[in-house]
Amino acid sequence: MQTVQELYTYEILTKDQTDLIEQAAECLAKTFIGVEVAGKWVQEPIIGYALQLPYEDFYQFTKEYIEANVHQGYCAIALDKEQKVVGALVGDTNVLEIMEEDIFEGTFSNMNIVMHVLEDIDERFLKDYKKRYGKDMEDGEVLHLFLLGVIAEHNRHDIVQGLGDILVKRAKEEGLRLVLAEATNPKSLRLMEKYHDLTKYVDIEGNFIVHKYESNEHLSSIPSTVADGIYIIVKEL
Repeated sequence: MQTVQELYTYEILTKDQTDLIEQAAECLAKTFIGVEVAGKWVQEPIIGYALQLPYEDFYQFTKEYIEANVHQGYCAIALDKEQKVVGALVGDTNVLEIMEEDIFEGTFSNMNIVMHVLEDIDERFLKDYKKRYGKDMEDGEVLHLFLLGVIAEHNRHDIVQGLGDILVKRAKEEGLRLVLAEATNPKSLRLMEKYHDLTKYVDIEGNFIVHKYESNEHLSSIPSTVADGIYIIVKEL
């Protein structure tokens, strides 16, 4: 019987690996928009279920995100025996950006809804960060894990662990303060908590930073049995 190490290999992308960047974007876009994997339907509740964003638009968004941030060294992939990307976890160390105005148009205009929801919780986190540490967040202080997707048929949880291990280890070595992500559903939260100790962030007043789906006219169609909101989750390094 093959071990996980024999089934998959892990590496951090570099900017010259254009084919692997495209494969990583495909992997992520499929899992967010919706794809059947090992007989189960995998779909992100905001992107795929509530807003039903077009695959091609989200693929292009994901590809451009990786291309813009790959040089930082926080875009990891899992490769199968045929050297095909079957998992990706990508992030950056930039200060969380608050745009406020709409930036997407046409068939991808609903992505503005996603960004405003993220900005809602990110802005609250940034304010609490300043209170907690006595300073504004700066580039290179926090690893922001932005997109995670796995399309492998087997050992999917092991891939989540392998991808995160690479990036968290690198963040520790580079002296970052926190690892941060926005968990859009309980399943992703459980995986990040189990394998990487990321938990719901509690602000200095003792509250979770969360955007409840039921309070958002565009996302209220997401069943509470699937997810109740998007939470800031963190791990101190």
